[in-house]
Amino acid sequence: MQQDYYKEYYDLERNHWWFVAREKIISNYVKKLIRDKHLPEKEIKILNVGCGPGRSSQYLSKFSKVTSIEYDKECCEFASEKTGLEIINGSITQLPFSDKSFDLVCAFDVIEHVEDDQLAVNEMKRVVKEDGVIFITVPAFMSLWSHHDVINHHFRRYKLPEVKKLFQLKSDGKMIFSSYFNTFLFPPIYFFRKLSNLFKTGEKRAGSGSDFEAFKPGILNNILFAIMHFETKFINKNISFPFGVSILYTWKRHK
Repeated sequence: MQQDYYKEYYDLERNHWWFVAREKIISNYVKKLIRDKHLPEKEIKILNVGCGPGRSSQYLSKFSKVTSIEYDKECCEFASEKTGLEIINGSITQLPFSDKSFDLVCAFDVIEHVEDDQLAVNEMKRVVKEDGVIFITVPAFMSLWSHHDVINHHFRRYKLPEVKKLFQLKSDGKMIFSSYFNTFLFPPIYFFRKLSNLFKTGEKRAGSGSDFEAFKPGILNNILFAIMHFETKFINKNISFPFGVSILYTWKRHK
């Protein structure tokens, strides 16, 4: 993440339709994990890896105490100051925790930033308890690659089989659920990205060049939020989407 970009993210995470809809999808799915008894109802030990400006740790804290870790030192200090959260400066490829420490390990749009994503997944597996859950989201399809990914320092976007392969390397657990999401908005986002690549509009913007930079509060923001948030109804019924802008994946470690 470019310097100062996380400062933009602080506001975006709390107002932009994509972040707010993703928050609702994630929060509702954690509730489902508890309801389906994949997680205990109380005193869940949660690790949030790559918490960025801190919003994801704030909404996860509705369920239990959250341990937050962030790789970017300046972002870590900024988020701590803005939110009052205690955030550890550290890396997903070398988590500073003992084996089998957490009931729920989360990494929301994180491992695409890591060159050795297999090592990142292995570390999350190491620190999750027996019968514990890993919950990740990642961006989908290299065909959607644009200047937005470059600005965000992504190494890749994923297809679902690639995510499954990262977790299935060892027979130490099993998938709970996987799906693409942000499916209904996939066509306009796909064409927007293609046009952006063709005309290099991201590189010509005055600011960061991220797709999020075009954010304006108002009715369009509310409509896009409602469309993406609607997918929660399907995900909570274990209905998987065949494509989408992002991927949701949950995995449970064997006892």
